[in-house]
Amino acid sequence: MRVNIVLFGVLGMFFVVLTGAYTLWNLTTYGRIEWVGSVAFALLVAMCALIGFFLARSARNQGGSLPEDRPEATIDDGDPELGFFSPYSWWPLVLATSAALAFAGLAIGIWLFAIAVAVFLIAIVGWVYEYYRGYHAR
Repeated sequence: MRVNIVLFGVLGMFFVVLTGAYTLWNLTTYGRIEWVGSVAFALLVAMCALIGFFLARSARNQGGSLPEDRPEATIDDGDPELGFFSPYSWWPLVLATSAALAFAGLAIGIWLFAIAVAVFLIAIVGWVYEYYRGYHAR
């Protein structure tokens, strides 16, 4: 995690320099500040500072070092249980289709959005209750 903290710190300093250079370049070239780019670079500085601050606080509060920070750590040290995932489930595909229909419904018409909500409800119920019925019932 220390590498990530340093990385976001260096990246934040780079964006500070870049923001100053971009603003100065626009002032000398065009005689005015181009606000969209200057504000965007300033927000990148804020984003890097926020992520670096969060990572520093998290590293301090967790009390120990991560396996990535220890040179004697093995690959198995950083291999936690990530959860259970259904290998042959079709419900995530149906759920993604409902999201695509919803976004298309915002552009095409509200009737398509209503169909997407119905497909979403069916998909989320099917995914949650997948292991309560059929071949994989427990």
